[in-house]
Amino acid sequence: MAKTKVIAFANNKGGSGKTTTCSNVGCAMAMLGKKVLMIDGDMQLNLTISFFDEEQAYEHAKGEKNIYRAIVAEKDLTDFIVPTGIKNLDIVPSTSLMSSIEFDLFAKWQRESVLKKCLERVREKGGYDYILIDAPPTLGGWVMNIMCASDFVIIPVEASPWGLFGLANMFEFCNQAKKIAPELNVLGIAITKADERKKYFKQTLETLQAMDGVRLFENYIRVDSAVEWAQDNSQPVVAFKKTSRSAVEYTELTKEIIKYGNRKKRN
Repeated sequence: MAKTKVIAFANNKGGSGKTTTCSNVGCAMAMLGKKVLMIDGDMQLNLTISFFDEEQAYEHAKGEKNIYRAIVAEKDLTDFIVPTGIKNLDIVPSTSLMSSIEFDLFAKWQRESVLKKCLERVREKGGYDYILIDAPPTLGGWVMNIMCASDFVIIPVEASPWGLFGLANMFEFCNQAKKIAPELNVLGIAITKADERKKYFKQTLETLQAMDGVRLFENYIRVDSAVEWAQDNSQPVVAFKKTSRSAVEYTELTKEIIKYGNRKKRN
């Protein structure tokens, strides 16, 4: 098996469609035959709830198999992996205890590398083609941990008047992470919640296309009620309604991510 690639989905702007993109790309990868591990790094548990109903998600949150228990104890993530019920797709769930992770990391030795160390054995075993990490919408020590453990970052951006807000800070944060983890690269920007009838969609598209040295994925995700129905049923839309417009778009975006991820890294 080829080297496991770790991809973080991050944006300090809330409402960017980050978790939805992460869950659907991961599920689409699995449906394309890739072996995928997902890590829910957000205290809101949204990625976990993308694969389990609320009762199951909170059982994982209250139990021992979640990302917080692994990070605080600095343990190998292998023992914290839970099957999602979807072929080829596993997850390390989250918990509301992640609300204190910044404090817990503060006193740790080489605190920016705790997650990277926890992932070492998983990567060495080569059981996964991809590890996808859903980062919280912040720019703190925990997100720095996620960045330093990753090969690539994908930045979902909502096609709205406020969608670009804070994007410059996101890129500056990535540059800071590269000082610790030089191999880290921004794989690209993924446009989400696009409504081609709105003027601001065109404005968002033109602004992102004009950014120098940053890949904008060709496939973007349009507004689709099927996404909300899927979320209500604790499933990614690519599994819930494969024929929906958004499912097709997420699958095409996933193919694009796989293609670029297999090429030479790009800043």
